[in-house]
Amino acid sequence: MTTEDLTRDSLGRTLFRMTWPMLFGVLSLLGFQLVDSAFIGQLGVEPLAALGFTIPVQQLIIGTQVGLGIATTAIIARALGAGDQARARRLAGLVLLCGASGILLLCLTLWVLRAPLVLTLGAESSLLPQISRYWAPWLLSAWIGALLYFCYSVSRANGDTRTPGLLMVTTSLINLALDPLFIFTFGWGMAGAAWATVAAFSTGLVLILPQLLKRDWISFDLAGADPRAALKQLATTAGPATVSQLLPPLSAMLATTLVAGFGSTAVAAWGLGTRLEFFSIVVVLALTMSVPPMVSRLQGAGELQRIRELVRLAVRFVIVWQLAVAIVWLLLSDPLSRLLSEDAGVAGLLQDYLLRVPLSYSGLGVCMLMVSVCNALGLPLKALIAATGRLFVCYLPALWLGSQLAGLNGLFTGAMLANLAAGLLAWTIYRHATADFDHAPSPETRDARS
Repeated sequence: MTTEDLTRDSLGRTLFRMTWPMLFGVLSLLGFQLVDSAFIGQLGVEPLAALGFTIPVQQLIIGTQVGLGIATTAIIARALGAGDQARARRLAGLVLLCGASGILLLCLTLWVLRAPLVLTLGAESSLLPQISRYWAPWLLSAWIGALLYFCYSVSRANGDTRTPGLLMVTTSLINLALDPLFIFTFGWGMAGAAWATVAAFSTGLVLILPQLLKRDWISFDLAGADPRAALKQLATTAGPATVSQLLPPLSAMLATTLVAGFGSTAVAAWGLGTRLEFFSIVVVLALTMSVPPMVSRLQGAGELQRIRELVRLAVRFVIVWQLAVAIVWLLLSDPLSRLLSEDAGVAGLLQDYLLRVPLSYSGLGVCMLMVSVCNALGLPLKALIAATGRLFVCYLPALWLGSQLAGLNGLFTGAMLANLAAGLLAWTIYRHATADFDHAPSPETRDARS
């Protein structure tokens, strides 16, 4: 994708071309994570418990790298839209160097503090040897995975989503093939799962980095660049974006606490419902990766009307698609509930969940998309307000109020209404934030003047 493609070609065709590779990539990553958990679960209760205490820390690393990736895509795409390819290449090199250093420092800190950290999370001291054996290769895989993600961000900023999508599928297949070999055949146990991920991510990095250099999309020759100005611009977007990525895990923990008041059966049904939700919005997840580089590049080129057309097109698609998904869940609610749980109580509650919450996935999808668009437009604080508003103004209060008024079904209804309200709130924030864009300089222009 070039700027000329965006200004000349059909936005719908370009959006489809940019989105479908990311869809398969996201699905493959979800698949290998589920299979990873399944293999580790075969090792017994202790390895599975150790994995459970790793997840919150993993969310911290992923939130940080995704925040940096969002900023990377936005500033590089805007530079390309403005026609400054040399600056885009230097920014890519600077991001890789700084991102690698920052994530490495975070991983080393987590390794040093692993014992007090997991004990604070509630782990028993008997799990510490198991966690230590796993965390060494796992933190290495997290660092390599972050580098790979930054490379994906550079590729997406340059309009290529096919390479990241293909490599996501490739690395997932490598991980799946190596998991049983490393875990069971070699007898490495839980650590084998992490070493399989190290091998898979390393392969992806070896494949994509030479491509970025060959296409001249990245340069480590930073002479003539102003690192301080570039890092300031990066931090302006990455800081709020990282915070917005760390809010959902916190919200999920608080929501689970509310549900836990209704017993373990309710928690089991809620857990199954939230897993189905993640798969239900996978198309939206792909759009949040494909739309931002298009928006940033159009902004850099000054094509503000095309941005509005693109966003309206994406929003209409999300609403129609998620309503179709909701209808499928409504039709399958009874047989799917009984398929996913043999417990009649869990199945009944899951059916109640599927009859309510999926009807609001269109609102949830619009909110997620607007957060990504605001970040791409250089409005990270607006994106953070939208993300915070969804979780702490709409979602959690509605869950609590619904549970107080009508029990668990009231909580489900609260989740449905909250998602719809969040979509409306995020759309309103986007509309107000972009109302005066026609008279304001782009972030790229402001940066060039400073």
